Amino acid sequence: MAWFLLGLLVGIIIFSGCWFRRESVFWRQLQVLGPEPGRRPFSRSSRLTRAIAAHQEINQSLLAELQTLRYLFEHAPIGFLQVDEENQLLFCNVKACQLLNLETCKSEKPRLLLELVRSYELDALVEQTRHAQSPCQSEWLLHPVDADFAKLSRQQSQPLRGYGLPMAQGCVAIFLESREETVMLARQRDRWISDVAHELKTPLTSIRLVAETLQTRLENPAREWVERLLKETIRLSNLVQDLLDLNQLQAQPNPRLTLKTLDLVSMIQMAWTILEPLAREKHLQLDYHGAERMLVQADETRLHRVLLNLLDNSIKYSPTHQSIRVEVGLTSDPRDAAAQCVHIQVIDAGGGFPEESIPFLFERFYRVDPSRTRPAAGFTGSDENTPAGKTVSSSDRQRRRLESPLTQLSGGNGLGLAIVQQIVDAHQGMVTASNHPDTGGAWLQVFLPWHPLN
Repeated sequence: MAWFLLGLLVGIIIFSGCWFRRESVFWRQLQVLGPEPGRRPFSRSSRLTRAIAAHQEINQSLLAELQTLRYLFEHAPIGFLQVDEENQLLFCNVKACQLLNLETCKSEKPRLLLELVRSYELDALVEQTRHAQSPCQSEWLLHPVDADFAKLSRQQSQPLRGYGLPMAQGCVAIFLESREETVMLARQRDRWISDVAHELKTPLTSIRLVAETLQTRLENPAREWVERLLKETIRLSNLVQDLLDLNQLQAQPNPRLTLKTLDLVSMIQMAWTILEPLAREKHLQLDYHGAERMLVQADETRLHRVLLNLLDNSIKYSPTHQSIRVEVGLTSDPRDAAAQCVHIQVIDAGGGFPEESIPFLFERFYRVDPSRTRPAAGFTGSDENTPAGKTVSSSDRQRRRLESPLTQLSGGNGLGLAIVQQIVDAHQGMVTASNHPDTGGAWLQVFLPWHPLN
């Protein structure tokens, strides 16, 4: 009898627990719709029915919104794909299939992204986004892969840009866009610039020859005008040659380099000797720090051009009576800490680069605030060569500007740093630009591969 009563008590307790649990769920559902003001409260069953109907309505609304978003993603003009924490493809819209050369964007079961798209750059973007847990961006050239050789021969490589966005539970969303039109416009621009430069080279050469011939046969003041014409012709010829050199470097990202062992310190001194007339006009000195001898494997002509452009840029923006600091040494490669590279630093004491301009410094024809490129900062009508109290006329200022060697040899056409980047890239190196924390001036750094000599 005691066991019977004990079992009955346990059953009552279990039943009471289930009843209270059901009642709590019931009351939570009733909280969705409370009593309406001014009306008599509905019964419990009516309120429950209304709560269920409200939940169904919300569910239908969410399903409709989900279908709308899925339709937008499916037919968006930009590629979209989503992978899970194991890099399995969960969703891929039509545009992404076109960009990635996928036959279908739907699969019965998830498959690895790298198995469907043989793009290690895309896979690296996914891993980078997941690891950083912040939006990431990458650009690459997608090469088609197909077992059918006839079909493969008709396909072309696709320049792509991808944006990675981290999501919950390790998932990653990737937005893709084609850069084919941008690349085509850039090629057309380069071809147009190259054609114009070639067409200008011949008449400029003829004008220069005529000016040089007249220079020895005329007397002042006519001779002064011919000399000014000759200097401007030389400046235009140098600009045309810079355009041709830059187009050649961009057309051949990996040109044939005549590599040989060079003493970098001697080349820096040689470049400074060439630019010394410019530095002397502004009373600038070279302040070198580093090894007495640094041997590198590089193309002599191209490396000489890099040093000339870097030093010329510092001379152009340095105030008078200052020093240009050049440091040379060995350091860890910023892209691979295990490797060493030759580190070249060129630091001036000028006004530095505007922060908003730093990302664009190595683009062709990009120039910073025009006030930084004036031959004499703060020049308002008189200088050290003008007697006190005498004002310089606009014609005299123009004449001095045209006759200034600084104007002739460093015209500030926005091509110098672009050429530096192309040459350094050809040497498998890297160049950066920023403002030095101590001087506040421009800080140009070049990293070149270093191969120790046996």
